[in-house]
Amino acid sequence: MKELNINLNTFIHGNFINLKVCDNLIDTFNKSKKDQVPGGFTKDDKYLVDKEWKDSTDLEIDLHDVSLTEYKNELSKVLKNYCNKYIHINSLDYFTVTKKMIIQYYKKGGGFKKWHSERGSKLSQDRVLVFMTFLNNCKNGGTEFKYQNLTVPAEKGLTLIWPAEWTHTHKGQISNEEEKYIITGWFNFI
Repeated sequence: MKELNINLNTFIHGNFINLKVCDNLIDTFNKSKKDQVPGGFTKDDKYLVDKEWKDSTDLEIDLHDVSLTEYKNELSKVLKNYCNKYIHINSLDYFTVTKKMIIQYYKKGGGFKKWHSERGSKLSQDRVLVFMTFLNNCKNGGTEFKYQNLTVPAEKGLTLIWPAEWTHTHKGQISNEEEKYIITGWFNFI
């Protein structure tokens, strides 16, 4: 599994998954128009939709949906590589993906525009790690990590894992040239 070369001290790790899996997930998204909703975010324990913060169309997929089978297999390989790099994480209590995964579509000029982290309220306190896979190439559409002074490009198949904490405050790089698809979710304590 090809690895993205990122400084170990960032606690951000990336591997490239099978590109066919990415195509299948975009297909799943495009075939599920009736289940797509405007993207939102949690603030002060409330779910909000505000296009100034996040401009996306989202599709939540149940973990047992067969369309996720191949992706879950690929994601488990990336997690294994993460845990081999940062071995102390293996001493934590058991964690896994426990909630739905979300495919997000960002039109040109769309994105998660504001700095945020993935564990910022009581509603998200069980999150340990974040995962995100770029499902297509998107020029100038990567992810910026504030305190790591790092921008990771949106390359098809690149799957990132990082801590859910405020130390990994991030936002989307907004592409006015191309649209972007990602799948994302969290590894949560059981």
